[in-house]
Amino acid sequence: MATFVLVHGGWHGGWCWQKVIPFLEAAGHEVYAPSLTGLAERAFELSPEVGLDTHIQDIVGLLEEKNLHGVILVGHSYGGMVITSVVDQVPERIAHLVYLDTFVPRDGESMADISPMVIRLLRKQAQAHGDGYRVDPQGTYGMTTEPDLSWVRRSVTPQPLKTFEQPLHLKNPAIVSTKPRTHIDCTGGGFFFSLMRHLVARRALPPTEAGWRLRQLPTGHDAMITMPRELAGLLLEVV
Repeated sequence: MATFVLVHGGWHGGWCWQKVIPFLEAAGHEVYAPSLTGLAERAFELSPEVGLDTHIQDIVGLLEEKNLHGVILVGHSYGGMVITSVVDQVPERIAHLVYLDTFVPRDGESMADISPMVIRLLRKQAQAHGDGYRVDPQGTYGMTTEPDLSWVRRSVTPQPLKTFEQPLHLKNPAIVSTKPRTHIDCTGGGFFFSLMRHLVARRALPPTEAGWRLRQLPTGHDAMITMPRELAGLLLEVV
């Protein structure tokens, strides 16, 4: 039996994995999909103090509280920032890293460093509509059809701006390269999305360094919702 810990992206919560979890559990594995502080059912905890470090500690705390080892740690989108620091803090608990449609951050980087144009816009939105610290949900995350579109729209919640501005501080800047690791690229965003990703967030492209297990899914950003069976299949390959 393997243990999966699924870390959601910005504005989401543990709810976004609910289509994937049954496939992993049916294969006999243990699955945790927590909501990070200030998001989803924990939206009441949102405050200006909630940052990237808060979310890192959410996952480190879960691993320690449940005494989890041999973990397959999955990070979607913004969750890539979180899992990179988690493996740095508790490397002995992590067996495999999975980066789902996201970038692999480096020591000292924040999301504002990786995608400055986007974060600049989000900062302006927070100042105009979010008391300077809340960023309202953005777009449809690749949803095009019902009922998923309505489900996502009513489930996403504001994201604390500090999570995008706070940099990573790694004890071992090379920690990711010491672990088995997979990158899953969602290729179904269409031409415009692909062009914008090249221009605005090139680091979200699949890594080119040796040692990566590279996979693709022909769907939009929220593959856990639009292609849950196929995503679960790629995760089970790791086991």
